Amino acid sequence: MKVIIDSEKCQGHGRCFSLAPALFDSDDLGQGVVIGDGDVSPDQAENARLAQENCPEYAIEIEES
Repeated sequence: MKVIIDSEKCQGHGRCFSLAPALFDSDDLGQGVVIGDGDVSPDQAENARLAQENCPEYAIEIEES
């Protein structure tokens, strides 16, 4: 599983890094960014889905492998 944030859609609400701080962070402008290469460990899969479901702009994509 891999997470991606569409920077064109992100409005910087911060729900992703509030709900899944091991997967997401914010940049200098407050926009969400993926930590590392976006690979999600099995123990973080639920947090990735939670962040995706709570993004008001639907900016988080999850690619299943």
